[in-house]
Amino acid sequence: MSQGRLLYAQSGGVTAVINATASAVITAARAAGVKVYAARNGIIGALREDLIDTSREPIAAIRALAHTPGGAFGSCRFKLKTIEADRARYERLIEVFAAHDIRWFLYNGGNDSADTANKVSQVAREFGYPLTCIGVPKTVDNDLAVTDCCPGFGSAAKYTAVSLREAALDVASMAESSTKVFVLEVMGRHAGWLAAAAGLAGQGADEAPHIILFPEVPFDEAKFLARVDDTVRRVGWCVVAVSEGLRGADGRFLADAGTVDSFGHTQLGGVGPAIAQLVKAKLGYKQHWAVPDYLQRSARHIASKTDLDHALAVGEAAVKLALAGQNAVMPAIVRTSNAPYRWKIEPAPLAKIANHEKKLPKNFICKDGYGITEAARRYLEPLIRGEAPPPYGKDGLPAYVTLKNAAVEKKLPAYDIADG
Repeated sequence: MSQGRLLYAQSGGVTAVINATASAVITAARAAGVKVYAARNGIIGALREDLIDTSREPIAAIRALAHTPGGAFGSCRFKLKTIEADRARYERLIEVFAAHDIRWFLYNGGNDSADTANKVSQVAREFGYPLTCIGVPKTVDNDLAVTDCCPGFGSAAKYTAVSLREAALDVASMAESSTKVFVLEVMGRHAGWLAAAAGLAGQGADEAPHIILFPEVPFDEAKFLARVDDTVRRVGWCVVAVSEGLRGADGRFLADAGTVDSFGHTQLGGVGPAIAQLVKAKLGYKQHWAVPDYLQRSARHIASKTDLDHALAVGEAAVKLALAGQNAVMPAIVRTSNAPYRWKIEPAPLAKIANHEKKLPKNFICKDGYGITEAARRYLEPLIRGEAPPPYGKDGLPAYVTLKNAAVEKKLPAYDIADG
């Protein structure tokens, strides 16, 4: 074995393909003769010295991660503050890394994870500890800066577009005597990438979704209700896709639940039902709504092959960058061609990614604010292309893998993450 170990951890909401990235990381590190530990439940496990020895897993199980959704080692929503405000926790991380000869740290997550990886690299440098930190991209929100797209988004986008198209066929079948308006709520706190993906389900004004409500476009109740009414009168029914992060003209979330999560983000509570109820109250149409929630990010059975390829590529590239000593960077996806779709991986500084958020470009949203443009279609369509179904067992269900996750023996005193 090479001197030193690599620590991999997962953070934030998991995706249909984050385990594929984990599989690629472990496989690439093994090929280079480097032992991989994983932190149980992300940075929380690193702080608690709760580490997993992935070398105890057979190669068949590691390969099976590539078709298994969820987070194999556990994820978390736990944000480290600034180095000045959270110094005790950063010092604890370096103590854990030193105790287990961790020389490479790969944090697989979104904006907050990129920020954490960047800060840990700064602390290690300050303490003179030899550590290379790599941020590994992942998020269904597709809102990371610099990279063309984020692993996890393509599969969630495919699920959203397929689900909306199928639901629209159902509504069209029943509209004469039943539901006239169907509302599908999709993820997207500040950026409307998944809402835009719903637009791939149809072409033209009379094909669903007839209306998309983006977080980038302030909600105008009167204008919206007029469009719904016009669509029902013209088409006979109406399908609406709404982002969970829809805001009013005052900038407030329409579905603000009045609480925040561990990252300090506003908890959103059901904009889909709220929009459906508004239609019923104001227009009197029979309505129905659906909130796929976790289903969007866990639907590995309908994953995009492009997305899977991206997830595997960033995992392998992250290991290569780490072993080459490229500190505080992230393997970013660079699109080189739309038709045919081509892409490559290049390192990007974490400082340009951490705490930056990529919104949906204005030229991706129709002038009326209710649909996507051809520019959006050119960007989105390649990301949902291709199928990569998991193997199925005799019971008719996907054959997903569960790892043993054997614990690494602890060397330090117990630590309460509330400390510091």
